[in-house]
Order: sequence, then structure tokens, then C-alpha cells
Amino acid sequence: MAEERNELNELNELSTTQTDHEYGASEIQVLEGLEAVRKRPGMYIGSTSSSGLHHLVYEIVDNAIDEALAGYCDHITVEILDGDVIKVTDNGRGVPVDIQAQTGRPALEVVYTVLHAGGKFGGGGYKVSGGLHGVGGSVVNALSEWMEVRVYKNGQIYEVKFSRGNMTQEMTVVGSTDRTGTEVVFKPDPEMFDDTVYDYETLHRRMREQAFLNAGVRILMADRRPGQEQEESMHYEGGIREFVTFINQNKSPLHEQVIYMAGSKEDSMAEIALQYCEDSYNEIIVSFANNVHTPEGGMHEEGLKRALTNVLNAYGKKVKILKDEDKVSGDDCREGLTCVISVKLTEAQFEGQTKAKLGNSEMRTLVNNVVSDKLEQFLEENPAVGKAILEKALMASRAREAARKARESVRRKTALESGQMPDKLQDCNERDPALCELYIVEGDSAAGSAIDGRDSRFQAILAMWGKMLNVEKARADKIYGNDKLYPLVLGLGAGIGDEFNIDKLRYHKIIIMSDADVDGAHIRTLLLTFFFRYMRPLIERGYVYSAVPPLYKLTRGKTTRVAYDDIQREKIAEEMRGGNPNVKIDISRFKGLGEMDAHELWDTTMNPETRTLRRITLEDAVAADNIFTILMGEKVEPRKEWIEENAKYALNLDY
Repeated sequence: MAEERNELNELNELSTTQTDHEYGASEIQVLEGLEAVRKRPGMYIGSTSSSGLHHLVYEIVDNAIDEALAGYCDHITVEILDGDVIKVTDNGRGVPVDIQAQTGRPALEVVYTVLHAGGKFGGGGYKVSGGLHGVGGSVVNALSEWMEVRVYKNGQIYEVKFSRGNMTQEMTVVGSTDRTGTEVVFKPDPEMFDDTVYDYETLHRRMREQAFLNAGVRILMADRRPGQEQEESMHYEGGIREFVTFINQNKSPLHEQVIYMAGSKEDSMAEIALQYCEDSYNEIIVSFANNVHTPEGGMHEEGLKRALTNVLNAYGKKVKILKDEDKVSGDDCREGLTCVISVKLTEAQFEGQTKAKLGNSEMRTLVNNVVSDKLEQFLEENPAVGKAILEKALMASRAREAARKARESVRRKTALESGQMPDKLQDCNERDPALCELYIVEGDSAAGSAIDGRDSRFQAILAMWGKMLNVEKARADKIYGNDKLYPLVLGLGAGIGDEFNIDKLRYHKIIIMSDADVDGAHIRTLLLTFFFRYMRPLIERGYVYSAVPPLYKLTRGKTTRVAYDDIQREKIAEEMRGGNPNVKIDISRFKGLGEMDAHELWDTTMNPETRTLRRITLEDAVAADNIFTILMGEKVEPRKEWIEENAKYALNLDY
């Protein structure tokens, strides 16, 4: 543990000595103007949906984190104010306020009005930076109804104001101060976004990540909106080791100690923390480059995977757990693994402004070398842990072989190779997957109505029956041949697990249509667990939906309408009475999809022109993994706690 602390201290020293001179206007270089942002915001923040809205906050926080990486900031506050106004405050050096040579304007004005203006290009302002492109401040300004920036520096408070990218108040000294730092307050422009309401939990998750990744930095996340007040101060001296512990909080670790490895070469550094879980058959690798999450992985993840496989195989043969001819695959070595990788480098090469994947090949080499050296040393010093990890990998290897045999057996029985479809599937006529929909319906009666009511040109129906396998508690070999799940695998046509090939998928809309009650919710959760664990690209591509069937039918004479919740029921009833409270409206509750005739099911739940579908998204794989572990895993206590905590949000338990 002392060695681990020393390694962490060395990393912190590397981080805090990136720049040791004054951050001034000479560091700010102008590359181009700001014209395109409002015309094509998606190029800079990904989209104008909720994810883009929250991305504005990340851009401003990234600037504060850059100050932390350079060793000048240890406290960041992020607040959602009344009216969904965002306020981000740090105690760094403060944005430069002296004159920027290329423009003749104060650097503070330039940073927020000129695209690609920042301290990230010359190599002097920041050697390690998450805000690679230097567009953060100016893009947020361009997409805000208004923005105000205050800089605490040189004993004075400097203020500048903007509206939709244009300066409305030049830099002005508005007071004196004994602190340093930057304060940015902005209101997203409703002209640019689908919705401007911030979700506290989304921001809270991101800020928690940043606190884990920057050991010693305190981040306060607060919601100041009336009636929604809450806040949390996050500060983790253990860094990414505590991140791994957090991810595994509802699982059973195979070994108590989180394995921590760190190393550096020139201006680049890497740290890796990992732990195996005995009750998990899935891998979780969460990677970051310069504190930016890289959900699509990249070279740093490749380096980890290669080193992990090589080290475990070499160690297994050395201690005679593996025979000379034996070998465990990379997938076997990663079963049950939870790992966080954080790399920091000078010239990060990301794919696009949203930075989903790291492309620097030198990081593959650095991570590979760090893991190869440090993991081998750890296993030598902790043989009991090494034996437990190898035995889990061997068990995974045997299960994979059993799954292969089961898969071959199923292929022979079902003529999978010849394209034979399951009996319970009523297919559609269209053959272009982009135009095809598959409704997964529980129960023969509901499936019968769906088959009769559907548009057979593009809508297919697959009937499910009974409670299906909970894949959270089963390996892949238990899925092949399972009479509930395998017809679904067969119908989708893309395989599962490491064989999954989304290019072979037969439907680009997969719609779970279950009853609006507790049993229906359980079926949805079982199916979503299966998709998340064995067909995750379906969710990542946005192909999975949940149908929203109505709860009530309202009748007045020959007029019939449906309502999807209690509030809508009252509103529709009032409309049907026409202002006369004495008019009788017959209100009945749908007990299930099987109760609807084909015409009702089509009109309310299947007609593309009138139906409501909820797209299942994967905003945060760690959060999703945690929810599935809680709801479907072995441990009862976390599930009980989750239900108790969330019961207050369940306004209608049948919906």
C-alpha cells in the first residue's frame, strides 16, 4: 500500500508540475472565428438534445479541470440555479485578462468570442488538457441566451457579458478581491435546444467521475432550483481505486484489494485500477483520456487487454495452473473484471469533438508496459489472488466451450444456418432492416391481437410466454437452447455475446410490448438485462424501444378515447363532458394487452402515426450496470434499499 501511495504521489507531482510559469495572454492563440456554431451546433456538442445541453456544462467544467491538472485548482463548484441557469466556479489562476497580441483585445474577451482560442495550442498554457480543441468557452457562449464571466485575479474582479455569442459588456473591473479563479454563469438558448431543463443526476454522475479521476480535487454539485434543492461534495483521495470500489459496491469481490498500477513516460502518464467479482460474468472497462470519458475505448484499452491476457497466461504456466498447451482467451481473462483506466498526454488525438475514442498508438504501448510490469509483480506478491483470478478465467473458458457446443447443438436442431425462423415469430414482408419493426409480446392472447392488428408489410410479432431466464445469474451456455430466449436470438439473426454482429440484424426497431403492470415491468427488465449483457450494440445504436399502452378507456355514447396516465384521464374526461359536470363518462381500466381487440391495439400502441414509443438509451454504462446488478443480481439488501429509495417516484405502480 505504501508503494501505491508513492506511485499516486508521483502522478500528482507530474500533474502539478506541468506548467510552472504565469498563465498570460501570450499563451492564447487565435485560429478562426465563431460563425458556424449556431448554424451547426451538433458539430461541436454532438446534438441539440438533452446530451448536448448537458455537454455545455462539461465544456466549462473541463476548463476548470485543466487548471486542476496543471496544479492550480483544488475546488470546483457546479450549480443549477433557478430557471436552469448554470454557474461554474473554480479557484484556479483565472482566465488571462491582459491584451492578446493577435487581436489587440483582452484575452478574457477572446477566449469566449473566438472559436479555437485558448491555452491548449502553444504547449505553454496547458501541457495536459481535456479541452483539446479550445472551443469550450466560445461554443457555450454562442449557444447561450446570455453568459456572464467573472475573473478573480491580480486583486481585482473582472467582468464581461455576452448574449448569443456577442459581447454586450466589454471587460470591466467591478470590484476588488483576495482570491483567484473564474466564475461562469450562463443560460442555454431555448432557440438552439429541444429542451433547456437540466437533469441533476446526469450532471452529478459526470462530476463524480471527475472527482474520482482527480484525486484530491473537491467538486461540489448543487441544485438550487426551488423545490429541488440538493447537493453533494465529492472528494476522493484514493482516486480511481475508489472509483472501482464504487462500481463494485453491490457485487461480491473475488479479492478485497483493488489492484492499482501507474507509470509514465516523458509527458504521458497512465494509471489503472482493477478488481474481479466472483458473482459477475461481464466485464466493465471505463476509460478516460485527459479526464474525458472515451466510451468507445481506443488505444489505451487495447494496451490493457493485450497485457492482461499475456500476463495471466504467462503467470498461469509459471505456477503450473495452466499446462503448456493451455491458453485462456482475452474474453476469459476479462470475465467479471471491473477496470478504470485514466491516461494523460500532451497531444491527445480524439475522434471528433465529443471525444469518444482515443487514437494515440503510444498510449497502447504505455498502458501495455505498465500493466505487464506491475500486474506480474502484484501476482508474484499475492499468489492467492493470482490463483483465484486464473481459476475464474479457466471456469469462463470451460463455460465458453460449453456455450460453443450448445450453440452447435442448437444450430443442428433448429437449422440455424439455413435461416429457419422460430415458430412463435410472425414475420413481416419487408426485407430492409431499416424499415422493419419487431414487437416482442408477452402471452398468446396479446400476440394474437397484435398479429391481427399489425401492418404486416413492416411489423413482425414474436410471442413470448412465461418468465424468461434471468441472464444476470447465468452464463452464455445457459442461454443457447433456452426455450424462452433462444427464439428471440434466432429471430433477430445477429447472434449473441462475442459472436454478435449488428450488420446481420433483421429489425432496426425492437419494441418490447408488455402489460402496464408489475409483471409487465418485470418482463421488460428481464429483456433489457439480456440486451444489455449480450446484445449491447442494440441499445447503443438506439434500436430498442418500449411500447406505451394506454391505461384507461373513456366512453361517452359512441365516442371513445384512451388515456395513458391519471392526469391525462382527468383532462380527457373534462373535455368529453364539454364543461357539463353532470355528463356521465364511462371510464374503464385496461387490465392487459390481451384484453384489447386488434383494432384497439393498432390504434393505441402500434400505429406509427398515433403510438408512443420510449427509446431505451445508454447514457451511462456504469449506471446501467449498477441498476441491472441491483435489480437482477444475487444480493437482496441493495435491491430492497433501491426500492425503498425510489418508491416515492412511483406515482402509479401499475404503469
